[in-house]
Amino acid sequence: MSLFSYFLICTLSACLFIYLPSAQAQQPNAHFLPAPHADVQVVNHKGFSLGYSEAHEQARWVAYLMSRSRLNKVVDRADDFRPDPSVRTGSAVETDYSGSGYDRGHLAPAADMQWSVATMSESFYYSNMSPQLAAFNRGVWKRLEELFRDWAGLYDSLLVVTGPVLSPGLPSIGPNRVSVPQFYYKVLVDTAHARRQGIGFLLPNMASQLPLTAFVVCIDSVERLTGIDFFHSFPESLEKAIEREVCISCWDWTPARIAGNDSGNNRSSDSGASTTQCKGTTKSGNRCRNSTRSTSGYCHLHD
Repeated sequence: MSLFSYFLICTLSACLFIYLPSAQAQQPNAHFLPAPHADVQVVNHKGFSLGYSEAHEQARWVAYLMSRSRLNKVVDRADDFRPDPSVRTGSAVETDYSGSGYDRGHLAPAADMQWSVATMSESFYYSNMSPQLAAFNRGVWKRLEELFRDWAGLYDSLLVVTGPVLSPGLPSIGPNRVSVPQFYYKVLVDTAHARRQGIGFLLPNMASQLPLTAFVVCIDSVERLTGIDFFHSFPESLEKAIEREVCISCWDWTPARIAGNDSGNNRSSDSGASTTQCKGTTKSGNRCRNSTRSTSGYCHLHD
């Protein structure tokens, strides 16, 4: 079976075929990784790829695929933190974090890598870690990770890029001077359907009781802040549509941990409105798979 699926993307001016990674792909093909950068070494593991910055001793970005099938847990959490042998210049090590007061915060979450022994083990490389305050890592960051897993179950195939916002002059920890970021980001594209939806999140490295919708931003703004061109290989019209727009209502927030409760157990909705499947019909004659809170019963594509 091919690792890629073809999708017909229609804009106001034209229709075009693009291929996006399917759930059978192990990790994003290089075509879907962020644009190359002079000070970044790209490292490919089984479950994710990353762009490592030696200057900050951590990844600028980590990219991976999420799908329903990968939500099936086949291995327990490993906790085998260790240096990444694939980083040519050497990654951070245990002594960088020991006694620092910061968590070894996962960029690609261990819970997203439970679908194989190898991917779980890889998620504990120090190249996949970044210094995070405990209240952030175990609170709002965890809620966002759980939200993405909810969406993977709902939308099936998601392309995720996540990482710290790195810049000169950040404080550092450990003998290798691992930078301590002030902000973290996640950007996401739904690759399973031709609905052309992307969304970005930008969060400060601190505790927060705010709902996750408070951190939603357009992907363009994350690109400007980080200097990373995330989806540069997409057709220009598709890239602009995905990165410039912010459509909170285009995503189903009902099952998500979005209320300001850092225990991660509150699954209430921001709006309080119930969500139903859109009553619209696709061009192929199938019922639209989008969810909606509109009283009309139709999503934004069919309303």
